[in-house]
Amino acid sequence: MSLQDQFAQALADSKNLPERPDNMTLLKIYALYKQGSTGDATGDRPGMTDFVGRAKFDAWAGLKGTTQEAAMQQYIDLISSLKA
Repeated sequence: MSLQDQFAQALADSKNLPERPDNMTLLKIYALYKQGSTGDATGDRPGMTDFVGRAKFDAWAGLKGTTQEAAMQQYIDLISSLKA
């Protein structure tokens, strides 16, 4: 199975986790997904009143320089650990 296929499977699995991860884990999941699917963060950082958007952007921007392949693998590993 290719890395892209494993990434797609992990994405599907992430929607059916046994329990909802905590907020920090959810941010990590989001950031790894965005880095793996799109690459480095782009666009403007959300404003001070958009707390959720700002946290998501900051988590994604924190992975700047991580290759898409490495982010995909980390995403796959994280989702696998949450399924167990």
